[in-house]
Amino acid sequence: MARLPNVSVLVRLRDAVGAAHVLSDADVTRPYGTDWTGRWSVVPLAVVRPANTAEVIAVMQVCATEGLSVVPQGGNTGLVGGSVPGQADAVVLSLRRLTAHSTIDTASQQVTVGAGTTIAQVHAIAAASGLTYGVDLASRDSATIGGTVATNAGGVRVVRFGDTRAQVVGVEAVFADGTLMDRTGALPKDSAGYDISRLLVGSEGTLAVVTTVRLQLRDQLPADRVTAMVGVASLGEAVELLHRVARSRDELFAAEYIDDHGMQLVCQVSGLPHPLSARWPYYLLTETTRTPLLAASCDAAVDRRLWAYRERQSEAAATLGPGHSLDIALAPSNLDDFLARLPDMVRPHRVFTFGHLAEGNVHIQVNGPEPDDLGPADAVLAEVAALGGSVSSEHGVGRAKPRYLPLTRDAAEISAMRAIKNAMDPQGLLNPGVLFTREPPSNATMSAP
Repeated sequence: MARLPNVSVLVRLRDAVGAAHVLSDADVTRPYGTDWTGRWSVVPLAVVRPANTAEVIAVMQVCATEGLSVVPQGGNTGLVGGSVPGQADAVVLSLRRLTAHSTIDTASQQVTVGAGTTIAQVHAIAAASGLTYGVDLASRDSATIGGTVATNAGGVRVVRFGDTRAQVVGVEAVFADGTLMDRTGALPKDSAGYDISRLLVGSEGTLAVVTTVRLQLRDQLPADRVTAMVGVASLGEAVELLHRVARSRDELFAAEYIDDHGMQLVCQVSGLPHPLSARWPYYLLTETTRTPLLAASCDAAVDRRLWAYRERQSEAAATLGPGHSLDIALAPSNLDDFLARLPDMVRPHRVFTFGHLAEGNVHIQVNGPEPDDLGPADAVLAEVAALGGSVSSEHGVGRAKPRYLPLTRDAAEISAMRAIKNAMDPQGLLNPGVLFTREPPSNATMSAP
């Protein structure tokens, strides 16, 4: 049974952050407990909105004393339920007010930003100094640095700059008991012990609350980069085409694909015209330093506005109602065979895909099954594992995929993860139900099952 709000707890939380920033009315808190896909929806005990690290520490101390579960939340744009509670007896810790940032250290090309800073805001901060941030994604206006650190998000520029982990120099974080760790110094090298900052990247809010992140920035992208779209019969053909589009990875800023089902849907929903002269099974979208050398027979278009067809895929999928969003990775050589068999795996439901071709990262949108119908995911992820792929490439495990973690990680790895979780969060207060199928046992060790 869900725990009823304890008046004294709410008073202590209000003392920590101010009465205006402790929300307990169900109509107000419900959106904070509902994930972007609509599959998970719980009215939390309260939503607390700290303005700085000191207030996060105070909130965590209150929750640790009371034994209250805490779910850190940024922009709440995740697709696997990792930023919403699994039960009503939980506090959502909204970090959106943590938006302070340092001046840019131009010598090291680094900046320190609050966890609530959106990806778009980081790009604007970097651009003011003639720099750019290496991670970019369609949800840039709402996705936050804290959230993308939690999931180790990749986005469209992984092929050039790497994922979020590759951009993180260090973090400031608050542990479950309110203890503060600050590793946001600017030393170019430091090998004194474990790198806890990198451990927290991809930990999905289960080990600590990331409050501040020091980021490595990059040289600004050339203004004359070229966006092209080419219709292809297979993803194998698209991979081969990449070698002609860009002679080296240094010339390639992005390599994305859309399938025809997704293309037709986004055109229907957005009113955009079909971008090429004919329909194709797949559409390769590239961004390069020069106009790609394509054969005259290619059905292609060159226009920066072509990005809209890729970036509006998730928005178009949402118009079909609640769905299951699977984020997988496969070796490029396995993609065509896997995608040819995908409709049979999820039948009778509707499915389409898009993704980051250079990394073999496929986003699978399945519409039709009920939120608790795991049949399609069971079939798809079992096949992904059989092909040596990953059940989560950049969205995280969240609440959607803990049962599938053993398909990707062996027993020794999962045991080590549980031991780390138990050591850093012995009460199991941080994001319970995310990443693991059950709470880590209190006596977890490196060899515990």
